[in-house]
Amino acid sequence: MNTIGFLDTLSRDVRYALRTFRTNPSFTAVAFLTLAIGIGANTAIFSVVNGVLIKPLPYPNSEALVGVWHSANFAGKPTTLDLSPSIYFTYQENNRAFEKFGVWTARQTSVTGMGDPEQVDALVVTQGVLPAIGVQPALGRWFSVEDDATGSPETVILTHGYWQRRWSGDRGVVGRTITVDARPHRIIGVMPQDFRFLTSRAQLILPQRFDRTKLPPSFGYLGVARLKPGVSLTQADADVGRMLPIVANGPGQSPRFWESIKFAPALRSLKQDVVGDVGQVLWILMGVIGIVLLIACANVANLLLVRAEGRQQELIIRAALGAGWRRIAWQLLIESMTLGVFGGALGLGFAYAGLRLLVAIGPANLPRLNEITIDPTVLLFTLGTAVLSGLLFGLIPVLKYTGRRVSTLRTDGRGLSQSRERHRSQNALVVMQVALALVLLVASGLMIRSFQAMRNVQPGFTQPERIQTVRISIPPAMVQGNEDAVRMQRDILEKLTAIPGVSSAAFASALPLENEPEFATSSPIGAAGKVAQGELPPIRRLKTVSPGSFKTVGTPLIAGRDFVWADADGSVKVTIVSEQLAKETWGTAAAALGQLIGGQEVVGVVGDVYDDGADRPAVPIVYWPARADARPAVRSFGFALRSSRAGTETFLNEIRQAVWSVNASLPLSRIQTLGELYTQTMARTSFTLVMFGIASSMALVLGIIGIYGVLSYAVSQRNREIGIRLALGAQPTELRSMFLRHGLVLAAIGVAIGLGAAAGLTRLMSSLLVGVSPLDPIAYGAAALVLALAAALASYIPARRVSAVDPMIALRAE
Repeated sequence: MNTIGFLDTLSRDVRYALRTFRTNPSFTAVAFLTLAIGIGANTAIFSVVNGVLIKPLPYPNSEALVGVWHSANFAGKPTTLDLSPSIYFTYQENNRAFEKFGVWTARQTSVTGMGDPEQVDALVVTQGVLPAIGVQPALGRWFSVEDDATGSPETVILTHGYWQRRWSGDRGVVGRTITVDARPHRIIGVMPQDFRFLTSRAQLILPQRFDRTKLPPSFGYLGVARLKPGVSLTQADADVGRMLPIVANGPGQSPRFWESIKFAPALRSLKQDVVGDVGQVLWILMGVIGIVLLIACANVANLLLVRAEGRQQELIIRAALGAGWRRIAWQLLIESMTLGVFGGALGLGFAYAGLRLLVAIGPANLPRLNEITIDPTVLLFTLGTAVLSGLLFGLIPVLKYTGRRVSTLRTDGRGLSQSRERHRSQNALVVMQVALALVLLVASGLMIRSFQAMRNVQPGFTQPERIQTVRISIPPAMVQGNEDAVRMQRDILEKLTAIPGVSSAAFASALPLENEPEFATSSPIGAAGKVAQGELPPIRRLKTVSPGSFKTVGTPLIAGRDFVWADADGSVKVTIVSEQLAKETWGTAAAALGQLIGGQEVVGVVGDVYDDGADRPAVPIVYWPARADARPAVRSFGFALRSSRAGTETFLNEIRQAVWSVNASLPLSRIQTLGELYTQTMARTSFTLVMFGIASSMALVLGIIGIYGVLSYAVSQRNREIGIRLALGAQPTELRSMFLRHGLVLAAIGVAIGLGAAAGLTRLMSSLLVGVSPLDPIAYGAAALVLALAAALASYIPARRVSAVDPMIALRAE
């Protein structure tokens, strides 16, 4: 019965609140719109956070999936290592914690015999990977142990998108044969439509085949495992630690080597592998948009204070008729929470539109972008935010106009001016708005300064928009000998150089910004006399390049000479190093010439290349000449052509014809300009900058509205006082200055508080900043100046109304 009574009272209070909103449509519209903007922005960002960070991975019991990694230390620098084939077999045969386990890599493959040759991304997995993920094929089967065995017939699994694109969804595709890397592969399965392997965009899945009699010693294989029921991540980590001595004492292994690099297990949740370092960015954005909601709540609270001031007579009558302060407080809170819920409903519509925009402008490397939706979790968040917002901005007028104050409310305003005490709450709210707005303006300024610093970085190449890149792979089944493959690469280069408009051309195992492990490999490479006895050399990025590569992309030659084609025969072992590596190892670029590193003589030093993007430090790189005897043999090269025609369709067609004139079965992939690739590396920072800009703009507008509203209300409520002052001889300019000073004082207090808050809060942004201190004086000064000018404008407009007051009308007014 108590519940029924409560619901009946609640229903009547909500209906009464809606009636009061209808009687004041301007107040209702402004409050609804303000809340909708604040709640909608928070809902949109939370949808991204939920889709990327909170939702479990789209695999059965995804909490049991882990990435198998190791920690190691080379030359005093900690690093993370994946797995080698020998480690894979050791873990597969000896583990006690994994229900399913496998390793995988990504690579590009050639598909021929179906029209024009095509280069597609592929996953190469051992037979335990797909069962570990737990996603059954929509057609056919997983790989078996036989599929992993060398010598057995080649097989392949198609992704749903590739199946639809190439076979138009033909269900009879299982059992057919396609040619992959010049070898026939039998199709054994098709994955379901919603299948996505981590962040891979693979279209084909191939079996990983290891010959146990000739296991390569290199790392480069990523491990994934499903834990057995009841096994924790800590227990699995300990189980891997138990197997490390088996690895160290295996055939062909050196226990001293494993001990010297401090090899240890470092398992982690598979979701962490997928999400990477984007989590901190998204949580910072969530906090930024949360500040906007606080400013919106302060604005609505000011509106409610003004509205409550006009309802004093109503509150007095309610108190006189027996309503206690609890009942009045309850009614006011119901009104504010109803306002919040309806504002949240409108904000949900804004969020839906904003989310589509976010997904459209979001960087392509943002993980799980396709999983960002408005789901029940997001709806619950929106409802909770709306109710809590209503409670937050509703408590201020409740505390001001209920309790003991009900009996002391004025019964007649005739002849009275507003007291300072009556404005105190509104002033405090405006100060809070200004302070929060300044924090966001400072944060936005820091992001702008950071973006400028990134744009000013010399990335190690010039005029990237004039550099056309294309990647070509030569499968061993197509061209068996390394000498023949190198000869074909040179023939292709000659054809590309002969294209009209090409000023220079070259090829490399990895062009600038191509930092994927399958292209730019890393190995321990030591300089003669620089590595102590018993120590391991540091890990260096290694690239194989043709003569003319540095000239083509615009990497400056600091000292020595470039490669020449005579270096490719291997008779003299030479190398070129980056400037950073030269300075780290020998002190100066000139001192590096003639030194030995990795057993090869340094003949040149070139400028640093920001291979991981302008927001990351330059990477020390060792360059080898393209040689037929290179180990491991490089069969996939990126070709770079410098031309004013880069990016045009006719130019791309000529490139295709030039390549196919050498071998008509060679597909082209990654066809883009270096400028496009450079823009992609800055996409995440650009996205963050846009979001900060939107948030700070909203905060600035809401802060201006807050100052303007308070001063406008003060002018309207002090008309009688203004009339008396004018009648007694006060000059309009003096009165304007009085109100203008009032607004500027509020803004100054808010700016002072905001500067202190920003100094503390912006330190959380350190990981997002490039070349800028979290206490950058230019960002702080510019933010304070913009806010001060905006506050002056917001204060001046209502202050001008003072001179329009007629003393006689003001004296006769209520």
